Amino acid sequence: MTTSDLPAVELPVDVTRIQAMLPHRFPFLLVDRVLEVDPGKYLKALKNVTINEPFFQGHFPGHPVMPGVLVIEAMAQASGLLTQLSEAPRAADAPKPTYYLVKVDKARFSSMVVPGDQLLLEVEQKRMLRRMGLYECRATVDGKEVASAEILCAERG
Repeated sequence: MTTSDLPAVELPVDVTRIQAMLPHRFPFLLVDRVLEVDPGKYLKALKNVTINEPFFQGHFPGHPVMPGVLVIEAMAQASGLLTQLSEAPRAADAPKPTYYLVKVDKARFSSMVVPGDQLLLEVEQKRMLRRMGLYECRATVDGKEVASAEILCAERG
C-alpha cells in the first residue's frame, strides 16, 4: 500500500470516533481528541488531565500526579489510533483489529503531569511489519516534554 492509498481523515477526531477505534473505556480511555494525522506517518492527540481522574485519589493524596505508566499508556493508545486511522477502508461489518502494547523501550520522564494540564501526545510511526508497529512517542505539556518512549504494538493473533 502506498501513501496515496491511505484514507483521508476528517479532523478533529472526537471521543465518539475514538471509541469506535479503541476498546478502552472509562476510566482507561486516555485520549480525548486527535488534532492532526498523516496516515502511516504521524499523529498528534490530546488528553485533558482533570482532578476527576480516579487515579488521583491515591496518587498522591494532597499532591496529585498522573502516574508515568498512564502517560505511557496514553502514548500507546495514540499509537493505536494512528494505526487504525492508517488502515485501508474495510467493509462496515468487518471487525477492526485490536493492537496490544508489547514492548516499551527508552522510556523517560522529564516532568510531572498534574490536574489542569493538557497532555499533547505526538506519535511517529517508524515501521509496520507483520502486523507489528514501532512508534516513537513524545508527550508534552505547554510545549515542554514530560515523557518519551519507543513503543511496539502488535495485532492480536
